[in-house]
Amino acid sequence: MQQTPFFDPEKTYEDNFSEGPFGMFADGTVFSQMGEPRYRVLGQAVHLPFGIPAGPLLNGKYVKAALDKGFDIPVYKTVRTRKYASAPWPNVLSVRVPYTDLTFEHAEQGLIADHRYAEPIAITNSFGVPSFEPDFWQADMADASRYAGRGQFVVGSFQGTTNRNGDIDAYIQDFVLAARLVQETGVKVLEANLSCPNEGTGHLLCYDTQRSKTILGAIKNAIGDLPLCIKIGYFTDQEQLTRFITEVGSLVQGISAINTIPAKIVDEQGQPALPGAGRERSGVCGHPIKWAGLSMVQKLAALRQQLDLSFTVIGVGGVTTPEDYQEYIDAGAEVVMSATGAMWNPGLAQEINEASSSF
Repeated sequence: MQQTPFFDPEKTYEDNFSEGPFGMFADGTVFSQMGEPRYRVLGQAVHLPFGIPAGPLLNGKYVKAALDKGFDIPVYKTVRTRKYASAPWPNVLSVRVPYTDLTFEHAEQGLIADHRYAEPIAITNSFGVPSFEPDFWQADMADASRYAGRGQFVVGSFQGTTNRNGDIDAYIQDFVLAARLVQETGVKVLEANLSCPNEGTGHLLCYDTQRSKTILGAIKNAIGDLPLCIKIGYFTDQEQLTRFITEVGSLVQGISAINTIPAKIVDEQGQPALPGAGRERSGVCGHPIKWAGLSMVQKLAALRQQLDLSFTVIGVGGVTTPEDYQEYIDAGAEVVMSATGAMWNPGLAQEINEASSSF
């Protein structure tokens, strides 16, 4: 059921950061889970293997609110080793998707975006992976991680940033530095974000197998036994995905998929709906991309068995109901996460908890 979103699309990123969260995430009530945690995920006991992926939980206030509402595995928004500004407002718009499933072919045709949000919820988000300085986010992330109760844990998401010279070695070392800084906060699990645009090559880092392997190897050398997950996009080429998992699957303890489906975003006049250079295309998330998330979970689970690997599969994309959650579990995911669905229904974790006995 659509409710007041905990991130207000009508406010800037900066105002959401300082004033939010909103709606149920600001009402102060705590959903208490009874009994002992029933699941074990990435070395941690959890009541429900359900959470919110990197993106909408802008800071510790949002993470704490997510924990209070029963999202047992919240991911603190992707951070960098330096301050990085957000793309200008608007950052979130509703998109009209006249299909049950948003395929890549449909996305190339373009989608109309506006401020009228309706069910089934579908949005585009365009932030540019903003970050505050480590002096702020390290203390904030550490505080949020300590707030987690029994059967809960916080994941710290991070990524590297290229420099003006395009120095690849510096880019790799920046990833490593970001991992070390996140490790210092005391979070139980790290997540390297490989699913946002690779500033060095103009496409997703996860589609560059060798560079991903080099970066992940360097990160693991730096953080040791601390569990490392990666977030990736949708792979249309099965052979490319097989090569990627063959090379990196033994380096990581979890793989989260998917992020979004990129699409051309226009207003009702056919003009770019998001102001500024490089924002003609933007990621679409919500109900119409569930098919892609489920497909990737099935592929990852099959490759894990085929290659005799042991990483945890984390399913993301279009989860808006308890039934969606169970579809992901049935497809092979050990963990399920919801961003858009959780934003417009902050009670989703509680609904899944209540429905879990009937699954």
